[in-house]
Amino acid sequence: MLRSDRGRLGGSPSRARPRLILALATWGGVGFLPAAPGTWGTLAALPLWWLLAQLGPWGYGLAVAALLVVALWAAGPAQEYLGRVDHPAIVVDEVVGLLITLAAVPLTWQNAVAGLVIFRILDILKPFPIRWFGQGEGGLEVMADDVVAGVIGRLILEVILG
Repeated sequence: MLRSDRGRLGGSPSRARPRLILALATWGGVGFLPAAPGTWGTLAALPLWWLLAQLGPWGYGLAVAALLVVALWAAGPAQEYLGRVDHPAIVVDEVVGLLITLAAVPLTWQNAVAGLVIFRILDILKPFPIRWFGQGEGGLEVMADDVVAGVIGRLILEVILG
């Protein structure tokens, strides 16, 4: 489906898949908020972080892994539907990246702020090797740089939290 088809994503069953993909990729439409959609997407991940933390480490890890698989499935086609490679409205990558940064971190507002700031700095600046993982045009590349930013962010957060 091309960009010209965006306005015709009505309610018919044949259009259910694009609607689902766009809902997932934009995190329920959060990615369409004006100015800094990646930051909005990251902020929108915080309630999920709190919820998943209630599952314990194994439940959290499995849930994040499942979300990563779903995000990989949605990110590539979402680019096509939105008509642009790594469209700014695709924020599910930020959601996964923040959840990785905050994995096994105690639930405090200070940790949430620290993790969010660290992750966003890494995601925006994309220092090596993060930028290298984002090269390309597929759904994997959309996700990979944010996953790597999440892992590096988690390591930095670990050092800070001691």
